[in-house]
Amino acid sequence: MMPTAQPDVLKRCCASAYETEFARMLLGDSFHPGGLDLTRRLGELLNLRPGFRVLDVASGKGQSAIFLAREFGCEVIGVDLGRQNVNEAAERAAAAGMSHLAKFREGDAENMQFPDATFDRVICECAFCTFPDKLAAAREFGRVLSRDGRIGISDLTRRGPVPAELNGLLAWISCIADARPISEYVADLEAASLVTTIEAHDNCLLQMARDVQTRLLGLEVMAGLKKLDLPGVDLTEAKQFARAAMRAIQEGVFGYSVIIAGRRSG
Repeated sequence: MMPTAQPDVLKRCCASAYETEFARMLLGDSFHPGGLDLTRRLGELLNLRPGFRVLDVASGKGQSAIFLAREFGCEVIGVDLGRQNVNEAAERAAAAGMSHLAKFREGDAENMQFPDATFDRVICECAFCTFPDKLAAAREFGRVLSRDGRIGISDLTRRGPVPAELNGLLAWISCIADARPISEYVADLEAASLVTTIEAHDNCLLQMARDVQTRLLGLEVMAGLKKLDLPGVDLTEAKQFARAAMRAIQEGVFGYSVIIAGRRSG
């Protein structure tokens, strides 16, 4: 269900939330199910190699972009709506000695400031479902893609209605609120003249939910011992949300998939 906030406000709120230390504590460095193992799988499915120019949409703090650049030798341009994320990603690339291959800039997935056919590959990990206008994003992905290019998306999918306790801004930040059936993602990509193949990775989502619950317990203990201060964070609410999310995942309401798309021939 779409929240009452305006789309631009929603996007900014989500971007700001992902910049927080609390988000890192809960989600780890990769911020998506499957971590770098699934990022590597995405790179393999896209046949990344040296000489390719790759766009990482909603690149966050840059871990995937830096990893792909190092692992496959391709140039990766990361785009994120959060200025702090962009700055931190650039610092990480410099510290890793990868600034020549991994670069970052601010940008909106629904209106990217790149010329047509700029990139050989486009990737987007666990973010497509948070874009208010998914069709606009899909068209932008296709617009900046080269003639023979391919797109790789990994994202949350939904097989039933979102439970009432999983609505609100926290649900958007956790990628749950506007997760769609896989058929809708495919329809958005096909409307952008792209054809798709799908690979299921539900186990990655379940493992991430377990990890979040474990980290929340650790944070609660540290806060109780006065060894951690999390201003503005309601750990009780977060724990209740995490339990509800785990139930929904175990019941099959939510899953996780990799979608590979390319231009329609002819």
